[in-house]
Amino acid sequence: MTLVAVLADTHLPRGKRRLPDECVRRCEAADLIVHAGDVVARSVLEELARLAPVEAVYGNMDEPVLRDSLPQRQVLEVDDARIGVVHIPGPRARREARLVGWFPGCDAVVYGHTHVPQLEQHRGVWILNPGSPTERRRAPQHSLIVLDLAETRLNARLVTIT
Repeated sequence: MTLVAVLADTHLPRGKRRLPDECVRRCEAADLIVHAGDVVARSVLEELARLAPVEAVYGNMDEPVLRDSLPQRQVLEVDDARIGVVHIPGPRARREARLVGWFPGCDAVVYGHTHVPQLEQHRGVWILNPGSPTERRRAPQHSLIVLDLAETRLNARLVTIT
């Protein structure tokens, strides 16, 4: 079984804010960390990479040097699963269909930007937004997603952070 910690919209560093301890524990336990943008600073990706290998896309708030080093979209192959990753999903209308269309053949599509968690399937594809572990905005709480990949099954679970 492979564990993937899925994050987005960490918006760090900002003042004295840091990744919550529960988020750090989940990342340390993961085989891979996927960050769906708005990391903001390269130092944050380096901090995450000390916990587990990291794959990321850039977000609209990322510093230019970070943005220049990351793709806008990418497809990850983890075990037998294909996971599409993007930061900005576009307008709310037809979002799920659009994301599935952007990433044909993927088992899951991860996006960020809205800070609002989403775990649902659309035409057999998981549409996943982990929310944010640090800046909840309109979401009821801070959160991240943990993916369990076992053989041909992909299980997604939202982890709320108090």
